[in-house]
Amino acid sequence: MLAELMSLMPLWTLLVVLGITLLAGLVKGAIGFALPLIIVSGLSLVLDPLLALAGVILPALFSNVLQAGRHPVSEIKDAIREHWRFILMVCVMILIVAQIVVLLPQRAFYLILGVPVIGLSMVQLFGLRLAIPAHRRRVAEWVIGGLAGCTGGITGSWGPPTVLYLMALETPKARQMLVQGVIYSIGAVALVAGHVQSGVLNGVTFWFSALLLIPTFIGMQIGFRIGDRMDGERIRKVILIVLVVAGANLIRRGLMG
Repeated sequence: MLAELMSLMPLWTLLVVLGITLLAGLVKGAIGFALPLIIVSGLSLVLDPLLALAGVILPALFSNVLQAGRHPVSEIKDAIREHWRFILMVCVMILIVAQIVVLLPQRAFYLILGVPVIGLSMVQLFGLRLAIPAHRRRVAEWVIGGLAGCTGGITGSWGPPTVLYLMALETPKARQMLVQGVIYSIGAVALVAGHVQSGVLNGVTFWFSALLLIPTFIGMQIGFRIGDRMDGERIRKVILIVLVVAGANLIRRGLMG
């Protein structure tokens, strides 16, 4: 296994990758989101973007299950019943888009990755809010869920559209954390399935992604403690600004090579 991992990258690159993933886990534990965006955008600076996408798959699943698991089973079931249409569209679109990603040229992938990273980060940074009238809710669930699934299949993250959707429904903050954890967890299962089928997650990249579970777990434990003591809003804004810069660099690489 170690020899296979070393064939993917030199030791210095692996150390950088572990550091980026540790940071992503810390942020996830502190503010509850951004792990996939940080891992994919960060790892794409030193790795092939498809390998970066493979790396995020198991940490995304693990971190989201860990987040959702902090809530009672009865509340989890209730969240699924209420938002099943949104969840279904997220999963379906992740499965579809995951098959398309592997067909893209590398420079096109950098562009398609960079634009959502910037867009999703800017939406969060400037606090864009939608309003969904009661009679439009069902349509919104299908449409926004589909958009979230598309971004998830490309970047491994469907968090920002999910947050916009929940805020538009005026979901209480405590309830938002529960629903986000449920949607992220079920979507992460679809992400695993989609990229097993696409070949992004294979016999070699599986172990690479599994290795990243270690810094993810350590980072989240640190993040849980930081989140309880520090201003989460300030941390969130700093991380989003960094993601905008990282996304701009991905677009530069897509345009200039």
